Amino acid sequence: MADPDTLRTRFARALEGARGPAGGPDPAPYADNLLTRWQEPQRRYHTVEHLTAVLEHIDVLERHAHDPDVVRLAAWFHDAVYLPDRSENEERSARLAERALAEAGVPAAKTAEVARLVRLTITHDPADDDPDGQVLCDADLAILASPPSAYAAYTTAVREEYHFVPNDAFRTGRATILRQLLALPRLFRTPHGAAKWEATARYNLTAELEMLSLSPPTPS
Repeated sequence: MADPDTLRTRFARALEGARGPAGGPDPAPYADNLLTRWQEPQRRYHTVEHLTAVLEHIDVLERHAHDPDVVRLAAWFHDAVYLPDRSENEERSARLAERALAEAGVPAAKTAEVARLVRLTITHDPADDDPDGQVLCDADLAILASPPSAYAAYTTAVREEYHFVPNDAFRTGRATILRQLLALPRLFRTPHGAAKWEATARYNLTAELEMLSLSPPTPS
């Protein structure tokens, strides 16, 4: 269960680390605004529990990052704007980061880097020379390597977020996404992700795709 006080402390540490000795405004209002966003009622998977999991996976991958505090801030903002029926969530989240972090005292270069990382979660395709992008994307996709019960809960939550999509259309769209992921040469780009998560994630994705193909069509 996500703990708001712990999350506020984590945000403050990341913000203070990114903005350095120059300091800036109290981090608490920024953390509270983000936590309010992550608890919006339309969310079923993209919740504070997902945020917490991504932050914990960044802790695991921290040694691979160039600037872990910037990566953590990107995690806070990467789904800060989330409406399941909209396609520009990442872009709107990146713009929110640009506004909020500049106001909060984060230097322009680091603010721009956070926004770049947020936009990278559109494709989850970081370059080979982008360690911070690799850490964020691996942490965001780590759910794919969950044990069976947790993976089942994840797929159920995703379906609930897209409750407005008819079953046949959802099944078709989800299967397309799974095939695209399985076609990637690597799901995970950090050494840890490749060694610890890749095989399990591919097993889960393949099993889900098989389940979707066995699901009966909705009667017309």
